[in-house]
Amino acid sequence: MKKGAMRVATIAVLIALALALSVAEGWLPLAFIPIPGVKLGLANIITLFALCFLNFRDATVILMLRCLLASLFGSGIAAFAFSITGGIFALVTMYILLKSGKFSLAGVSIAGAAMHGVGQIIASFFMLSTFSVVFYLPFLLIAAIFTGTLTGTVSYVLFNHLKKISKTNV
Repeated sequence: MKKGAMRVATIAVLIALALALSVAEGWLPLAFIPIPGVKLGLANIITLFALCFLNFRDATVILMLRCLLASLFGSGIAAFAFSITGGIFALVTMYILLKSGKFSLAGVSIAGAAMHGVGQIIASFFMLSTFSVVFYLPFLLIAAIFTGTLTGTVSYVLFNHLKKISKTNV
């Protein structure tokens, strides 16, 4: 397979995986996370993967298409606004922290989750035209510690396993 076709196929598979994780996450019982609007952010594993193994441009394409497709498949335009704004904030933050080489995957993921919350608050502010949404930010930041740690840890284990597999199959 040619390099360009392989890149497109890889991006398509990662978009599908991120979308599947996002949809599956919607099936989790709401009691699992007691803060309204907070999700685990399992699709963030795919964003981290793209940042670690592909490049920023491909990670951006994956993020944007996942958000767009999720909104088309049922989450709606408001959810798209929250998802894309938070996603872009998270993506840029994680990219900068990964490039610095000073943070673990869990640390990068926690920062990404926190900035996703910041992005959602900014989107809420513009959509609702009220400053009171800012008072929800501390809850999102506390949740980011837990959700970011989970996705960062899963990413670390998964990525190390993938590296071992690729070394043995080369």
